[in-house]
Amino acid sequence: MLPLVFILNVWKHDLILSFAFAVAIAIGITPLLLPVILSSSLSKGAVNMSKKKTIVKSLDSIQTFGAMNILCTDKTGTLTEDKIVLEKYLDIKGDKDTRILKHAFLNSYFQTGLKSNIDEAVINRALDKGMKYIADKYRKIDEIPFDFNRRRLSIAVTDGNKEQLITKGAVEEILKICTMVDYKGELSPISDEITQNILNISKKLNENGMRVVAVCQKNDIKDKTNFSVSDENNMILLGFIGFLDPPKESAYNSIKRLNDAGIRVIVLTR
Repeated sequence: MLPLVFILNVWKHDLILSFAFAVAIAIGITPLLLPVILSSSLSKGAVNMSKKKTIVKSLDSIQTFGAMNILCTDKTGTLTEDKIVLEKYLDIKGDKDTRILKHAFLNSYFQTGLKSNIDEAVINRALDKGMKYIADKYRKIDEIPFDFNRRRLSIAVTDGNKEQLITKGAVEEILKICTMVDYKGELSPISDEITQNILNISKKLNENGMRVVAVCQKNDIKDKTNFSVSDENNMILLGFIGFLDPPKESAYNSIKRLNDAGIRVIVLTR
């Protein structure tokens, strides 16, 4: 606008007056045009994003999006396939043990609540190993449902000869209710050394990208038909099951592009 106003005025007025008038006009109209320019730019950005299958409802969000330097994202289903697979079933020393899978299978198979993707992964892996006959041998007695305070679930079952209370849940919560460990059929009290070793194994599995769940049992429940949270005590730790949720093929490149653009990615999970 400044050159245009200057040229139109210089024909009738002197050079200095025309230049001063043009500068005054430019200064006066700049605040009025800024909203128009901003809206036009944001609208163009919205059109460009729509071509990439992103619909923008609020134009102001484009400006905020462009100024982003930290992106907080969910993990399951966003960075991963949301198809959890049971990869490990280990004893308290980190060795593969089919007994752990058997007990976890009985727990997941007989629980009547909403089966999580963890339960489905356990059942699928056990069925792949031909363990359906185990479930056919047992009968459910009672159930202590999962809740987010205890972070564990217990199932009481019997095969006609003996009764068992089988519990699976977060490693820390399972350790709180266990007083013994079972290693290859031999029972021994939990010591600080054993506890630390268990936590180290769990941490190592976590560092390998696995979700870890501990499994324990209790055998002295004969002639009992009703169970409550108070029965989850003096239990025997058997081992762990480790789950892997494979990352999406696009996750690595997406995070790399964000990092290259100066955006830090933080995963929000528990």
